[in-house]
Amino acid sequence: MTQEPPQSPDPAAIISTDVEQDILEDTTSALPGLLGVLDLAIARLEAIMLALGVLLMALNTVANVIGRVFFESIYFSEELNRILIILITFAGISYAARHGRHIRMSAIYDTLPPRPRKLLTILISLVTAAFMLGLAWYSLQFLLTTMGRGRVLPALQIPVWITLCWVPLGFLLTGIQYTLTAVKNIIENDIYLSTNVLEGYDNDEREI
Repeated sequence: MTQEPPQSPDPAAIISTDVEQDILEDTTSALPGLLGVLDLAIARLEAIMLALGVLLMALNTVANVIGRVFFESIYFSEELNRILIILITFAGISYAARHGRHIRMSAIYDTLPPRPRKLLTILISLVTAAFMLGLAWYSLQFLLTTMGRGRVLPALQIPVWITLCWVPLGFLLTGIQYTLTAVKNIIENDIYLSTNVLEGYDNDEREI
């Protein structure tokens, strides 16, 4: 009797599971009280910014291609896509922080026992939050400087500073997300990589 080779996992099923998990996390919060309300409000804002950014970029690109073939190119298409890329990028860093998707260098972290690992998670979250909030402040100052110069985009004829509003907002939301992650790790016994993403542990390791 021949033995069938083991089947490799279906990538589509894995992606579908990840997407469903992200949707579930965006409708619930592991944080209590007002912190949970803030967490969900940020999640909804991220979802709106990312969804609108991606949809508008797709529509703008398709419309420009159709116009180029049958009529003429949309003269402001490139500038609009540039604005949407800024929006998607800086909304995306907050979204990735919420879902624990940022790249982590964990060679030392993975070798630590649970309690030092938890303390290091809190420290990393707080330091990262401080950097993000600092970048939010400096990017806001750059935004105000750009606003004072009165420059406008050549095609759209809108002030350049409007296209940069997403930069301090994205850094601010990311800083808040890392702060909430630190708070979550302080008030809970388990180790959380983000406000909702629990690091995998067996039952013995959870007693920290």
